[in-house]
Amino acid sequence: MAGAVCVFGMGAPRLNAQSKIKTEAACCGAKKPRQASKRAAAKFAARAAELLGASPVSMGEWGLLIQNAESGETLFQQNADKYFVPASNMKLFTSALALAKLGPEYRFHTTLETRGAISGEGVLNGDVVLVGRGDPNLSNRKFPYELKEEFDGPPEKALVELADALAAKGIKQISGDVIGDDSYFPRERYPDGWEIGDIVWEYGAAISAIVVDDNTIALTLTPGEQAGSPVQATLNPATPDFSVENDVITSAAEVKPDLTLTREPGSNLVVVKGSLPAKGAQRKLVLAIQEPAQHAAALLKHLLEERGIKVAGTAKARHAPADAGGDPLVLAEHVSVPLSDAVKLSNKISQNLHTEMWLRTVARQKEIWAAPDDLMKVPEDFYAEAGIAPGDVIQADASGLSRHDLVTPRSVVTLLSFAQKQPWFGTYYESLPVAAQDGTLEDRMKNTPAAGRIHAKTGSVEHVRTLSGFAETPGGRRLIFSFLSNNQAGKSHEAADALTGLCVAMLEEFNVRPPKRGTKQKRPH
Repeated sequence: MAGAVCVFGMGAPRLNAQSKIKTEAACCGAKKPRQASKRAAAKFAARAAELLGASPVSMGEWGLLIQNAESGETLFQQNADKYFVPASNMKLFTSALALAKLGPEYRFHTTLETRGAISGEGVLNGDVVLVGRGDPNLSNRKFPYELKEEFDGPPEKALVELADALAAKGIKQISGDVIGDDSYFPRERYPDGWEIGDIVWEYGAAISAIVVDDNTIALTLTPGEQAGSPVQATLNPATPDFSVENDVITSAAEVKPDLTLTREPGSNLVVVKGSLPAKGAQRKLVLAIQEPAQHAAALLKHLLEERGIKVAGTAKARHAPADAGGDPLVLAEHVSVPLSDAVKLSNKISQNLHTEMWLRTVARQKEIWAAPDDLMKVPEDFYAEAGIAPGDVIQADASGLSRHDLVTPRSVVTLLSFAQKQPWFGTYYESLPVAAQDGTLEDRMKNTPAAGRIHAKTGSVEHVRTLSGFAETPGGRRLIFSFLSNNQAGKSHEAADALTGLCVAMLEEFNVRPPKRGTKQKRPH
């Protein structure tokens, strides 16, 4: 298997694909547009044709659907029933599933357990087991999320607290091993459709029931004061199961950074080569851990030893339930923030691993699944309940990193329409990035009419740019929309610029709410 290589600044090849702009007739039970809406749709269609007809975005494929959130009237559609790779728009489906099936107040529980006995001298005769149950935030994040991601303390803060709790019990020695037990989920680190290059970086971190600091480690490269001096490489947190071969040198101050990072699949050796300019800024590379349970056990063992607790055994991972009778002794417990806080953070920053945790936690409420295909069948009943047509969602993962995921714009809009009628909708809506304000939309749509009025989930993998969510018009109308684009080449900003243009056109052309006879106008909840 080839090594995973990332060359910073490498461009993407162009693809040949054609897209035609046209207004399609309403179908599949959608309410037909009124005459005023038809005129607005015609104006929007003309603007969309101009936006999407320009190269290079014209060479890709586009699917668009806009719906009146209150009436369900279809205002515009193009390729609304065609399949598209959704990228992180898949998180809209998974976060809705999690809120519906687990509830906004759901909390994850992570424990330190033993089946041994503690002597009066503080000797624990047995193993200490870190049992993970899918908490995505065993980290130093601050909650609730407000406009930006914030941190407090070391990355392994949650493990520090568990180690402190163990030391507070007077334990001075452990005769056995320190074990990271992630058997709560069947072992499947990488879903179908993730690429080799993904698993190097934080966005492709391995899936496990134990997630310490997003199953990542930070490699910081610090250039020297003058050309020719060595570049310092440090890992945080320090861990024995990760090593770096550092071949980076300091270049002249005026030379641009040039870095290449390589890691073979299955290897813990990272090789970095290239140069950084003298007296330049540090470069922080956030790398994925490939064996999360082993990594967590090694960190915990180190933290216990720092507190004067002698460990006779080693750090180990356990991926299958242990055959032992009776209940273990719980030595310490970490209880997560409510799911509502976790969903808001993850959707705002588009965190892949967290959504994979949610799907598996929902599935785990019933029984262990035998194969990945069985896991992906878990949401099917929920999608049917939401009114999504069978086959409109083809799912290979929970986050959208898989290139095997397929959805239609109609399935996305149907999901969002269903969500706004649910008791958890407030949490769901507040979790979406807001144009020009926060999350993955913080730097987009600034100084446009869309600023502050688009609440939507972004999506981005190579050749894919998507945006779906809600638009709040100046006239008080709420719109539900899904804009999906595939086969995009060129620079990354062209498709994003087209999405911004579509949002502005949508807000302007569908702004005025059609009058209703004999009824009082109300803003939808």
